[in-house]
Amino acid sequence: MPASAINLLVYLLAFTSGFSIMGIELLAGRILAPYFGSSVHIWGSIITVFMLSLSIGYLLGGKYSTHNASLTRYGTIFIIAGITVTPVALFAEPIMEFIFTAIEDSRYGSLLASMALFFIPTIILGMISPYSVRLLVTSKEESGQVAGKLYFVSTLGSALGTIMTSFYFVLWFEVNAIILSYCTILVVLGLCAIFLTKPLNQLERAHA
Repeated sequence: MPASAINLLVYLLAFTSGFSIMGIELLAGRILAPYFGSSVHIWGSIITVFMLSLSIGYLLGGKYSTHNASLTRYGTIFIIAGITVTPVALFAEPIMEFIFTAIEDSRYGSLLASMALFFIPTIILGMISPYSVRLLVTSKEESGQVAGKLYFVSTLGSALGTIMTSFYFVLWFEVNAIILSYCTILVVLGLCAIFLTKPLNQLERAHA
């Protein structure tokens, strides 16, 4: 059977979330570099914060999805993610300057700066994948297949986000402009999920 309109929307949003997560993670290196450099321990700090945040986000997203899962709540996660990423573009410099002045060791300074800038938004972004699975799964028998397909789509988005951001976006645009673009895309997609809930449900019933 062909995928439903709601499922296609969820896959599209999951793809976009994967794209955004890796794009933002790559830009984190560019953002921290002027203050802390770009050595291996800087990237170690960034990757540690992103992995920790995503793991917490997966846990919270799975728990949140058990309470009346809907496209409206799903879209809200995207909107909150977009809002929480915005301060990275607006306040990164004063935050890093304060941390750089207060902490001499660049290892711990970069770790704290990564936490301050990316910890909360990455937790919210991490909530998207388990919530996506909850919206897509309709029976226990298909749960493994659905989860596999969802993580395939999300990881494909991450791969594309990595190559597009590192090969092209950073050459064409300012870092803050790219960050704000990701914020805008997340918010717009979240609004689409919320406002398309009723039309998509009507379409599902019409084809039932």
